[in-house]
Amino acid sequence: MKFDCLRLSGFKSFVDPIDLQILPGLTGVVGPNGCGKSNLLEALRWVMGETSYKSMRGAGMEDVIFSGTTGRPSRNNAEVSLLLDNRDKTAPPEFNDEEIVEVTRRIERDAGSAYRINGRDVRAKDVQLLFADASTGARSPALVRQGQIGELINAKPEARRKILEEAAGISGLHTRRHDAELRLRGAESNLEKVDDTLENLHNNLRALKRQVRQATRYKNLSGQIKEVEALALHLRWQQALDAATEAENALAAAEESVASLTRDSAGASTEQLAAQEALPPLREKEAECAAIYRRLTIEQDGLEKEAQRAAETVSRLSAQIETIQEDARRERDVLKDSENQLKQITEEKEILQEKNAGASGKAVRAAEKAAQEKCDASEKRLAEAENDLNAIIRKLAAHQARKTDITAALKNNRKKHTRIEEERTRLEQERDTLLEEGVSETLRQELKITISALSEDYKKAAESVQNAHEQLAACNKQAETCAEPSRQAHAVLERLLGEQSALQAILSLSEDADTPGLIETLKVETGYEAALGAAFGDDLNAPSDAEAAAHWLALPPFSEPPSLPEGATPLSGFVNGSDVLCRSLSLVGLVDRSKGAALQKHLSAGQRLVSLEGDLWRWDGFCATADAKTPAAQRLAQMNRLDALTSEIAMAETNAHAADEAAQTAKSKVRDATEVDNNCRAQLKQIQMKLTEAREELSEVETGAEKQISRLAAIEEACQRMTSDIDELADMIKASEADLQALVDGGDALTSEQSTHQELVGEARSVYEQDRAERENLVRERNERENRLKRLLQDIDSWQSRLENSRQQIESLKVRQTQTEQEKQEAESIPQKLAERSSALVEQINLAETNRKQAADKLAEAEKRLAEADKHHRAAQSALSEVRETRAALEAKTTAAKERLEEIGQHIKDTLHCAPEDALAIANFDSEKKFPESEEIEAKLERYRRERESLGGVNLRAEEEAEEVEVQINEIQTERDDLSQAINKLRYGIGQLNREGRERLLAAFETVNGHFAKLFTQLFGGGTAELKLTESDDPLEAGLEIIAHPPGKKPQVMSLLSGGEQALTAMSLIFAVFLTNPSPICVLDEVDAPLDDANVERFCNMLTNIAETSDTRFLIITHHALTMARVNRLFGVTMQERGVSQLISVDLATAEQFAETGRDLSTDQNKDQIKSMG
Repeated sequence: MKFDCLRLSGFKSFVDPIDLQILPGLTGVVGPNGCGKSNLLEALRWVMGETSYKSMRGAGMEDVIFSGTTGRPSRNNAEVSLLLDNRDKTAPPEFNDEEIVEVTRRIERDAGSAYRINGRDVRAKDVQLLFADASTGARSPALVRQGQIGELINAKPEARRKILEEAAGISGLHTRRHDAELRLRGAESNLEKVDDTLENLHNNLRALKRQVRQATRYKNLSGQIKEVEALALHLRWQQALDAATEAENALAAAEESVASLTRDSAGASTEQLAAQEALPPLREKEAECAAIYRRLTIEQDGLEKEAQRAAETVSRLSAQIETIQEDARRERDVLKDSENQLKQITEEKEILQEKNAGASGKAVRAAEKAAQEKCDASEKRLAEAENDLNAIIRKLAAHQARKTDITAALKNNRKKHTRIEEERTRLEQERDTLLEEGVSETLRQELKITISALSEDYKKAAESVQNAHEQLAACNKQAETCAEPSRQAHAVLERLLGEQSALQAILSLSEDADTPGLIETLKVETGYEAALGAAFGDDLNAPSDAEAAAHWLALPPFSEPPSLPEGATPLSGFVNGSDVLCRSLSLVGLVDRSKGAALQKHLSAGQRLVSLEGDLWRWDGFCATADAKTPAAQRLAQMNRLDALTSEIAMAETNAHAADEAAQTAKSKVRDATEVDNNCRAQLKQIQMKLTEAREELSEVETGAEKQISRLAAIEEACQRMTSDIDELADMIKASEADLQALVDGGDALTSEQSTHQELVGEARSVYEQDRAERENLVRERNERENRLKRLLQDIDSWQSRLENSRQQIESLKVRQTQTEQEKQEAESIPQKLAERSSALVEQINLAETNRKQAADKLAEAEKRLAEADKHHRAAQSALSEVRETRAALEAKTTAAKERLEEIGQHIKDTLHCAPEDALAIANFDSEKKFPESEEIEAKLERYRRERESLGGVNLRAEEEAEEVEVQINEIQTERDDLSQAINKLRYGIGQLNREGRERLLAAFETVNGHFAKLFTQLFGGGTAELKLTESDDPLEAGLEIIAHPPGKKPQVMSLLSGGEQALTAMSLIFAVFLTNPSPICVLDEVDAPLDDANVERFCNMLTNIAETSDTRFLIITHHALTMARVNRLFGVTMQERGVSQLISVDLATAEQFAETGRDLSTDQNKDQIKSMG
């Protein structure tokens, strides 16, 4: 896949949609600082799946969205698309059908990022893997940002190894291995959980089996309880049935008694009814007579009360008449007083009116006018005197203010004069002190000599560090060379020791028996174990102890043993250690396995043939091939191998010890070299610190001297300025003192004049006050007369109104008195009329009382007869009630007995699920036998129930649950087997990935090292360089160290090179990776900044060669004119509108052709113009 175009919209400062064409060759991007050039690199990394907002130079990932400017609003989303040319069909299978693969990343505020490939939604991981498989990505070394060269220079060796991984194309391998390790840890965790679950299920299964036994016991007890309960219920039902029958018989007898008593009660009720019917007319007659008597009595009481009210009315009216007469007398007195008061007020009014209207009134007005004119004249004189005084006071105030200002200015100038003199004295003392101290030229010379000596020492120490580093590298290499034989020797020794331990463990199993077998005492030559095992088999395990149940007896050998067939060798020649087998071994022959079958028919009784491989041919026709190897043969081989291991282990220990000594010697040399290297580095660092301190001290001395000279000049200038200020202030002080003295002389005259005018103002004010008091007295007396006259007129109106009211009140009281006297006469005539009516009522009351008594007597006789009838009726009713209560009790008892019977029957149906008559059958009780007592049955039932309750909680589904748990165990066991297989596969896969990664990394290391050496020589114009893997034997964990040998210098590590040399070395390494595994795109962000013109020229030559020999497309962000001149096309990034980046492009090749064509056209036009002019 090839990168074609980068499309941005709303990304950082690129708010408008722009397309950056990524064409073959070198593409340059130029523009001023801060215009947004680096945003193009960040957009490319962002669309490749960058997840770190810090790498995007933001406080959050949403900071990549255009945030707005003063002229443009912010955007809510940003989108970057990358178009890839897939005509070579190298994309993943799911996207390989398209010639153009478009990868798009879009982010919205508060919604996160979304990825699409050709319009299909994908995960960020899919995008990262897509670019990782293409040897590029957001973190690829091919995308070199600003400062990344420095980071590579200062990076640790482990970090530099990632460059090799990019070259080897195993970046995706790390991701896959990490995913596999995560899945492995997850599978192992799941396996532990499955094991825990299995253990829990097994525990549950054991508990459920106990619960099954408990449930069985529970069911047996429940059956016994049911039988006993059925018998008890049957007895209860039978007892209830008998009780119900007895209650029904008693109820029938009670019904007969109720019927008889009911008839007696009916007769008594008839008599009672007749007496009650005769009683109402008599009660009505008695009530009528009593009502007439009560009405007349009430009427008599009313006449008495009316007479009493008439007497009270007469008394009340008499009191009112007296009150009215008293009020009339009081009003006449008031009328007389009002007339007298009105007469006095009228006389006073007439006197005041005469005063105001006569000659005395005119005199008063004339006096007031004269007093007003006199007061106005004195007020005018007072105003003129005050004006003169105020003028003098203003002059005196201005004079005093002028005096105060001059005094304050004089005081301020004197203070300033004193302060400046003190400051000049202090500066003169400081100048003298600085001149006395001076600048120590000797100290500066001594510091320069010290710095020169320390610089020489630093060079020597640096050479010592380089030599020590080379010595350490050689020792490390030797130590690595010696470490491998030691590891191999120890591996061999550990393998032999492990084999020995295993064999000892296997052989110790039989040695633990009380009577060891015969096989433990035998010694067989190596290679003949299978033959001896085939000949005797498990018989060798039998002991030679006669007390054992199966054992060997030591019999004498045959006097003339049968001879073996020709070609058979006696096996006894290869077996030692026991004489017990002499007789048997003489009958066993050793033959080649190809001849055994042919010689079998020549065997005598008891003889057998065996081969070295373990085949057996017996005289009776039995045959056994070597495939059926016996345990005895295996054990004999193990015993021989155990004996052989002793010598092998001794030899391996000797080799391991020798290798360890060599490795220890090499490690000791490494430690010594490391110590020397550390000492040299420490000495170099110490010298460097001393050199830095000396340089800083010299700088401080020179800076102090410069500051001292500057300070002296400043002091001299300040002293001159202060002398001028002092002279000027002295002149100002003399002038202020003269002005102040003149003001003091003029102030005395103004003060005297002010005193004279104050006395004149006092006299004028006194005259004015007297005239004003006289005028105010005359005005006050006139006002008082007028106010008094007004009050008198008001009093006359008031008294006249009061006089008229009194007269009206007297007339009203006379009318009221007449009316009250008439009412009194009427009230005095009422008692006589009431006495006449009272005498007539007495006769009527006596007659009514006689009639009431007669009616009451008749009513009493009728009520007596009714009482006797009621008594007789109540007796009958009482007897009937008792019988009815008895009947009701019997009815309740009968009902209760029936309910009890039904309840027990229903209980039997609910409990035993049968009819009450069938309960006895469920109890398995013989009806011919005598029923036990209820107490005995209840006790037995209670005992069974307690025994069942003692079982506690019983799981009746235990058997079903146990079966379910067994099924679960089987299923989980299957899952566990699957997990184990998956774990084994994952481990194998991780091992394969590691092995593949190591192979590819080592291969890439060799290739990159070769390209690195070539590019280093090209960029430096000579010299050599190499890469080394350090700090670990595993390439996947090792660090990458760079050893550079610039022209004319010794080989040294990268950290000891100069800044420019480090930059060129880092570029060599980066582009060595390109030559090894070219990335489809390389972005360089101002990497040529630290290079001079000559090195930039070499750098551009290298880029041109790489672009011509590979498919890599270069995007170069630069400020260097030489680099701009060497690229094929230029893109300019501008920011004409603040905060908004724009992209313009120029194809330099086309522009050059256009420029040449333009020159030709211009020349032709000029020629035509010359011809026309001629």
